[in-house]
Amino acid sequence: MGRSRGGVEEEEETSNRENDADADTPEPPLALLSHVFHVKNARLIGTVVLVFQPAEEGGGGAKKMIMDGALNNVEAIFGFHVDGNLPVGMVASRPGPIMASNGFFEATIHGEAGHATIPQHTTDPILAASKVIVSLQHLVSREADPLDPQVITVSKFQGGEAYNVVPDSVTIGGTFRAFSEESFEQLKRRIEEVIIAQAAVQRCSATVDFLTERYPFFPVTVNSESLHEYFVKIAGEMLGPGSVRDKKPVMGAEDFAFYRGAVPAAYFYSVGMRNGSQGQPITGHSPYFMINEEVLAYGAALHAALAGRYLTIARPDIDAKAVAHDEL
Repeated sequence: MGRSRGGVEEEEETSNRENDADADTPEPPLALLSHVFHVKNARLIGTVVLVFQPAEEGGGGAKKMIMDGALNNVEAIFGFHVDGNLPVGMVASRPGPIMASNGFFEATIHGEAGHATIPQHTTDPILAASKVIVSLQHLVSREADPLDPQVITVSKFQGGEAYNVVPDSVTIGGTFRAFSEESFEQLKRRIEEVIIAQAAVQRCSATVDFLTERYPFFPVTVNSESLHEYFVKIAGEMLGPGSVRDKKPVMGAEDFAFYRGAVPAAYFYSVGMRNGSQGQPITGHSPYFMINEEVLAYGAALHAALAGRYLTIARPDIDAKAVAHDEL
C-alpha cells in the first residue's frame, strides 16, 4: 500500500483461475473490503490496492501480477489464507520464514518392453523407478542437516497397462520443499543426479523435467519482522486477548512469497474458520472442502484495519507519489 492521495485501486485478473475452493476463499472478503473502502474513501490518507490475483495454486499468479505492474509504488502488502484447524475469531502467524519454497519434478525412465515371463530379455523401467524412489528418500535422511527442514515426496507413478507385459517406460513425479535457497538448489541438483544415475544402474535411461513453465519455483514465504509487531497489535485490539497465536513454520508453499521480492514489506497470516458445531474440520485441497462463511467477515474486517491503520499509524511519515493503475 503506497501512501498517496486518498482512494482505492483494484487490480483484477480472472483468466486461467485455478478451481480450488480454499484458495478462492479470500476473494469474497476482498470484494467486501472494496465496498468498505469506497464508503470511507474520504477518510483514507493514502492509496489501498486490492489484488484479485489469479492462479494461486501452482500457476505463479503473484509473479504475473508483479510483471504486469500491479504493485508498482506499493510499500507494504498483507495476505491471508483460511485455516480449518484454527477456531473462528482467531488468527495465527509469525515473523520470519513461515512457509517453504516449492518445486515440482517429473521424470520418465526408459527401458525395453517385453513379456513378463522373460524378464532377461527386457530392461525393466518399473524396477528402475522403484530404485530411484528409494534413493530419493536418502537425500533428506542422509544428506540434509536434520535442523534444516526439507521434503521430497514422490506422489506420481504411472507405467504399464497389462499384467503380463514389462512396459517400455515409467513416469514418476513429485514435489520438493526447503526453507533456504541453498538447500532448495541442492535438492534440485541432487534429484536430477540421482534419477539419472539410478536409472543407469538398472540399464535404463531417464529424462528429468522441473516443469517450471507451468509451475514456477516458489520462494520461501518470509514475514516482515516490523509488520509482525504491527499485525499482533492490530489483530489483538480487534479480536481480543489471546486471539493471536504463533504459527509454526510449515512445509506448504504460498505464491504470496513472490511479493516479498517486489514490495519492501510483506506479511501473510491465517484466519481461523473452525466451528465446533460443524464437526471435524475438512482441510483445503479436499473435494469435501466447505467454507464456514463466518470467516468472510473476520477476513474483511481485519484486512481493512491492517490497511487503513497502516496509512495513519505504521508509516505516518511516508508521502509517496500517486500512481495510476487504470491501464491494467
